[in-house]
Amino acid sequence: MAGRRLTGITAERGLPPRLGAVVDGDGVHLSIVSRHADRMELCLFEGGMTRENRRLVLPGRQGDVFFGFVPGLQAGALYGYRAYGPWEPANGHRFDPSKLLVDPYALALDRPYAYDPRLSAPHDAAVDTASLVPRAIVTELPLDAAPMPPGIPGFTYEVSVRGYSMRHDGIAPTLRGTLAALAEPALMDHIAGLGVQTVELMPLCGWVDERHLHALGLRNAWGYNPVTHMALDPRLAPGGYAELRRVVDAFHARGIRVLVDVVLNHSGESDVFGPTLSYRGLDNRLYYRAHPDDPGLLVNDTGCGNTLALEREPVGRMALDALRLMVQAAGVDGFRYDLGTVLGRTETGYFEPDAPLLRQITEDPVLRDRIHVMEPWDIGPGGYQLGNFKPPYHEWQDRFRDDARRFWKGEDAMAGALATRLAGSADLFQRNGRVPSAGVNFIAAHDGFSLADIVSYERKHNEANGEQNRDGHNENHSWNWGVEGFTRDAAVIEARKRDIRALLATLFVARGTPMLTAGDEFGRTQGGNNNAYAQDNDLSWLDWAAADLAQAAFTARLAKLRARHAALSADTWLSGEPTEGCDLPDAAWYGQNGILTIDEWRQADRRLLGLFLRRADDGVFAVFNAAMDEATMALPPARPGRRLVVKLRSDTPDAPEATASNMLRVGPRSVTIVVEDAADPSQSAA
Repeated sequence: MAGRRLTGITAERGLPPRLGAVVDGDGVHLSIVSRHADRMELCLFEGGMTRENRRLVLPGRQGDVFFGFVPGLQAGALYGYRAYGPWEPANGHRFDPSKLLVDPYALALDRPYAYDPRLSAPHDAAVDTASLVPRAIVTELPLDAAPMPPGIPGFTYEVSVRGYSMRHDGIAPTLRGTLAALAEPALMDHIAGLGVQTVELMPLCGWVDERHLHALGLRNAWGYNPVTHMALDPRLAPGGYAELRRVVDAFHARGIRVLVDVVLNHSGESDVFGPTLSYRGLDNRLYYRAHPDDPGLLVNDTGCGNTLALEREPVGRMALDALRLMVQAAGVDGFRYDLGTVLGRTETGYFEPDAPLLRQITEDPVLRDRIHVMEPWDIGPGGYQLGNFKPPYHEWQDRFRDDARRFWKGEDAMAGALATRLAGSADLFQRNGRVPSAGVNFIAAHDGFSLADIVSYERKHNEANGEQNRDGHNENHSWNWGVEGFTRDAAVIEARKRDIRALLATLFVARGTPMLTAGDEFGRTQGGNNNAYAQDNDLSWLDWAAADLAQAAFTARLAKLRARHAALSADTWLSGEPTEGCDLPDAAWYGQNGILTIDEWRQADRRLLGLFLRRADDGVFAVFNAAMDEATMALPPARPGRRLVVKLRSDTPDAPEATASNMLRVGPRSVTIVVEDAADPSQSAA
């Protein structure tokens, strides 16, 4: 092993300073958790062998922790485990020493996970899996990385690391699809040029393809099926944590925060018919939640076949340690939690906002000041918990997504719902001391239709996923202008682009945290596939050659406008009352003839809505017209010494700025944004 002679293993040095493999002078501490195992063997590999050349029984045990110290072992050594214990599936025990197991605390892997049916071979078949399973690499990591100071996310940009650069001609082929590509000037300049404040990286930890994808000849493109939760996937980060740290540092140098999407709710071992790679073989009954009356039946609150028992101390501690590692080793600024409701489920199986793990995250000295964004749902009982998390948690906002789409689709009685979303969704978040930024607003995300496909497909087209179009959401609140999908009709193309600009403007005007999925700024399409997780190919990889640069520039203008105007970006609730520094109401809602009356609010077919926002000496007036016809709206007078300037029209994005008269022309299916500016009589009237 790296030139040193191993002399065995000892328990004389006691419990190691932390779980996993820890280099300590003349050797390595190794430790692993299993409550129900009888014996734990450390398997060491050398010289590219497919089978271990040495097995050492971990001699120490304290509580649930097996441990030992191997003198002479060094960083770079390859290892795995075999666990011995009862094979009693009806009681939840699935120990099988023929299965090589990956350490949950592994910091690096020598290869990606790859599904193989032999990984699911029954116990009595005694199929040895050493040649099929990645080896953990003994790794020393400096834990001195520095995140950016605490803050709110602001304009967030969701990035699939692999799909982002695979088709970019400005990135070297050897870097495409990796984290390192993100730090290349071609990509970094684009992201910074959009005005992005926070990048949210989709999952980075080593994942395995679902077994049904193997049968279909497809691959998981998104990474939401991790096997272990610390080691980065070698396909995304061949340089491991050092590579992630370099990329995070590059974003920080541009003033951009980095979040990592973490999947702590389940593992890629799936249901009882899935592969045995780590947790199942180490202690199925400890790591996974089972039905209380049937310990052999896994709870499936995730829809992925299993649910990690995060309410149990060793499992919850593993989750906390994984989060701390990313902060300390790479300097990440926070996390987005896939199926975050699972983190709030207690021993009862039900969600509680004060669940131990949720509380521990907010109290941990390393994690408490980081950004924490929840996906506030899973498929278990009471799984939809939007608005029910407590500070400091942010939450993805599917209500914003649906209400914005329905308004622009032209559904009746949606003006009031849109107004609620524009105002920050106080119905969901104005309690427990929360602020509007707690809601992460989006029109489209990685899961579902892309922004371009919302206006191009009335129904999903997931046939390429091999499930007869049964997978993915059925209710997408989408439309197609009479032509499904691709068209050369110039009028249809322009109508779609106009709608996209209106949707983008809606996102950036609204109170809350705006989030955009990478590529939506320039027209990414998935051909109507609203569940492209299985499409690790051109369908999900961004097509930079076809990028609509004008739309990207429009997106950047919106982000810049929001950043410059406190009336748009303020993280405060609207009251309709004067605020400090301004003797006018902080918000007022307008219709065609002025401030809306109660009776006008009740008009089911309302398609025109204006919102005047004020904060201190800043004022912004935004008008939303979902009708097919041009409209006019009476403007309120500007404050003394000010004028109203039309800054942006989504229907004619190239129109120059112009002073507004007392009546504002609003194009069909468009958003017009007017700001208060210093008086300048030389400007022409709009």
